Amino acid sequence: MSSWMRCAFLAPVLVVAVLFVLYKTRLEEREPRLAANQQQRHRANITSERSELIATCTALLQGEEAPAREGGDNGDPAVLLQPAPAGVPCGEYVRESHYVTMPLSAEEAAFPLAYILTLHHEFRTFERVFRAIYAPQNLYCLHVDERAPAAFREAVRELAACFPNAFLASRAEPVVYAGISRLLADVHCLRDLQASAVPWRYVLNACGQDFPLKTNREIVRHLKSFQGHNLTPGILPPAHAVPRTKYVHREHIVASPATVRRTNALKAPPPHNITIFFGSAYVALSRQFARFVLEDPIAVDLLKWSMDTYSPDEHYWVTLNRIPGVPGSMPEAKWEGDLRAVKWSDMKNHGGCHGHYLRGICVYGPGDLNWLINRRSLFANKFELKAHPPALECLELRHRERALNESEFPIQASWYL
Repeated sequence: MSSWMRCAFLAPVLVVAVLFVLYKTRLEEREPRLAANQQQRHRANITSERSELIATCTALLQGEEAPAREGGDNGDPAVLLQPAPAGVPCGEYVRESHYVTMPLSAEEAAFPLAYILTLHHEFRTFERVFRAIYAPQNLYCLHVDERAPAAFREAVRELAACFPNAFLASRAEPVVYAGISRLLADVHCLRDLQASAVPWRYVLNACGQDFPLKTNREIVRHLKSFQGHNLTPGILPPAHAVPRTKYVHREHIVASPATVRRTNALKAPPPHNITIFFGSAYVALSRQFARFVLEDPIAVDLLKWSMDTYSPDEHYWVTLNRIPGVPGSMPEAKWEGDLRAVKWSDMKNHGGCHGHYLRGICVYGPGDLNWLINRRSLFANKFELKAHPPALECLELRHRERALNESEFPIQASWYL
């Protein structure tokens, strides 16, 4: 192996090693050990909760009625496998919440990922998502809606403070559904991630109500198969999407709820004679493409032009990725990528929603589990832990067991849910 190839291989490994040292230092600074009797009591509780959850999940996956649970706080359905409570020292929180604190394979260590997570509510749901996608070699930018409740913002800040590879976005937007603020939240995080020394290969964006259907290793292998190309599913705009970029739209933040409204004013043509495409807001982008987005005049001008459009995150990424010559572009791509499993209310090919619909998207219930585990997609959207606990917890238990079964290295007891 030549010297430059050795350097290319060792660089990400060294960064992971440094992150792990920082991680251990952070924990040791803030971690009083639990007494032996407390640890024993916690393990017993987890065993009982885990057994109950396994029985529930087994019944649901076999199409049977799940065993009844007692109600939780405020009459909500009971939630099992609770993370450690807020306010405990970081070391205790990480251990008792069962975070995986080492890479599970050399392949994953050498291929770090970056994540953009946009958040505004449902902290307990987000906490489960973060626990599932967390790996010490990866990097996580958390954008919290500027208008989110103070308690929610503080909870996210406290969680991020326990991990050296997680941080809050340097700039927060007051996010309006379908507004430019949603795209700007991603762009702010992208800029922060691009400035990091961590040699991440791809960045994926997600929200706090997504959940991974694939393990980190499976996600790495899926992305590697595209050989540096960006995944931005989409096509030329169908008729219903044309007005989104044909007319000027305005965010109305003072409205309740905040909205984006169309005006009668026509927009100027897109800059640089760009052809506008329509697609998913959820993408996987190479680091070279991220640099293009932040620095190239074509990308910068398209972002400015998109400021007064409707749901610009559904045309911005896919449009740039269809331009020939752009780093990692796929000019002929369509819906390739398998990034998200979503049950839309106007689609009838998914067997119906067994939870409830919100803005035309299914919030999954326990009856959706079999459909979810048979998807090829990397993630599914959307979940609410408080509304339908088994839908999320059964996926979480299955996801963690599959991840640990893939591990090339010894598994620590605290990593089991």
